[in-house]
Amino acid sequence: MSDSAAPAEGMSKSALKKQAKREAIAKAKAAKEAERAAAAPPSSKKAEDEDPVDPSKYFEARTNKVASLKAADKSPYPHKFQVTSSLQQFLDTYASLKPEEIAEGVTVSLAGRIMTKRQSSQKLLFYDLHGEGTKVQIMANYQFHKDTDEKGENNFAEIHGVLRRGDIVGVTGVPTRTKRNELSMIPTSITLLSPCLHQLPHTHQGIKDQESRYRKRYLDLIINAQARQKFIVRSKIINYVRKFLDTNGFLEVETPMMNMIAGGAAAKPFITHHNDLKLDLFLRVAPELYLKMLVVGGYDRVYEIGRQFRNEAIDLTHNPEFTTCEFYMAYADYNDLMDMTEQMVSGMVKAVTGGYIVTYHPEGPGTEGVTIDFTPPYRRIPIIEGLEEVLKIKLPKADTFHTEETRAFFDKLLVDKGVDCSAPRTVSRMVDKLVGDYLESQATTKPIFITEHPQVMSPLAKWHRSKAGVTERFELFVSTKEVCNAYTELNDPVVQRQRFESQLADREAGDEEAQMIDETFINALEYGLPPTGGWGMGIDRLTMMLTDSHNIKEVMLFPAMRPEGGGEAPAE
Repeated sequence: MSDSAAPAEGMSKSALKKQAKREAIAKAKAAKEAERAAAAPPSSKKAEDEDPVDPSKYFEARTNKVASLKAADKSPYPHKFQVTSSLQQFLDTYASLKPEEIAEGVTVSLAGRIMTKRQSSQKLLFYDLHGEGTKVQIMANYQFHKDTDEKGENNFAEIHGVLRRGDIVGVTGVPTRTKRNELSMIPTSITLLSPCLHQLPHTHQGIKDQESRYRKRYLDLIINAQARQKFIVRSKIINYVRKFLDTNGFLEVETPMMNMIAGGAAAKPFITHHNDLKLDLFLRVAPELYLKMLVVGGYDRVYEIGRQFRNEAIDLTHNPEFTTCEFYMAYADYNDLMDMTEQMVSGMVKAVTGGYIVTYHPEGPGTEGVTIDFTPPYRRIPIIEGLEEVLKIKLPKADTFHTEETRAFFDKLLVDKGVDCSAPRTVSRMVDKLVGDYLESQATTKPIFITEHPQVMSPLAKWHRSKAGVTERFELFVSTKEVCNAYTELNDPVVQRQRFESQLADREAGDEEAQMIDETFINALEYGLPPTGGWGMGIDRLTMMLTDSHNIKEVMLFPAMRPEGGGEAPAE
């Protein structure tokens, strides 16, 4: 604010006009001074907080400063600051301001984090205020500053001497546009809302230690705009899936996270304990069985988006807890679901990226990229026919896959082809290894459906209506990674029990991922499950591809990490 006094009561119209003219001249002069400072070369004297300081000493100094503010009854943590506009709203609302124009008679209050502080002189400083993924320049000029100290004197130097990079502040002032055409604010008041006690890494350097980015995600989000954008894309993917299913008449539901039986998927579960019940429980590996019980109960179209937990290895594409969407649709089969998957996935990619083609670097930044075309339709490869074609051999009939002769055949085949498969070498595990090496690897530049899995691999899927020994199931693979898994649901309780018993035999042979018999689910099937299609998608992996992230930790806000100093092998 200028040094002109406030209008006195009883002033004549002529006097008021003269005072208004003086104030306008003072504002114009201040604005020109700011423009000259902005155009001038940076001062050789750095702002105090830009000086290289030992982090521990910086923390100590800032902590002491905060303590002194508290002692002086100037709390650096006020309860409330009235924000009148978001940063983006400010940029949109005053976009029409012309260079050197000041929005007369307008007062706006913004809040955000200081990411840059540039001192031109003792009475002129520039800040970049960041928030909500954007920034506004703050042009702090002594002549416009209205706040005073306890003596009634202008406290411009005091408040700006306290502020540092990383501090969260509230700013009240007047919108303007600089001569260099940058929309800015001239503050009349600045309030410290929450001081940053630690030195922030410079934005152009970022956080060099990748593990620190995952352990201190809050700091990663402050510094790294690209990391922030990845989680915005993740949210858009989830919202698209939810909207797609809601539009198609599905009901979103929630099912238990803790189960007495770990069913719904072939996976090793986590075990927890309920003290009151004196009972060990499993964290769910999938919500499938509960969702199908709801279809039995009369909800023809249900879905759930939520966390699953699997006690398995941590690597570039696996985290022990992860997010999936599963839906179940009465009176649909796997052919219907393949069509829906093409429609949903292609539509999602276009909505999120603006087109059907994305570039993905599966081996990480700096490596050769892969162009993936999500334009439908996607190729469909039946497992038996696909393996026979690529291996140039005739496989045993799928309805003999439960026999020892077939197990011995695949055991020899894997040895001959050099395909590794750890014990127990069941037919299910060995066929899965062959599919991984010879079929999944074909999903490079375009998604593919791998279909018609043998019954020994799919205990919950319905048998194929015209091919013995296989099921009506498909998996969608993108860039060699599974993204979706779906099938026509098995709804015959007698056959379902037989499948569970077959899985139990595999479990007793040492396969810890084989499913157990779930009597409650079988009982539900005995009341009648209509012909149903069931579908599941991994949110994390699809997010990896649409954000060009080769590590699943890049798309999970707080990924699983070993304790610090635990000797974690780098997965990057």
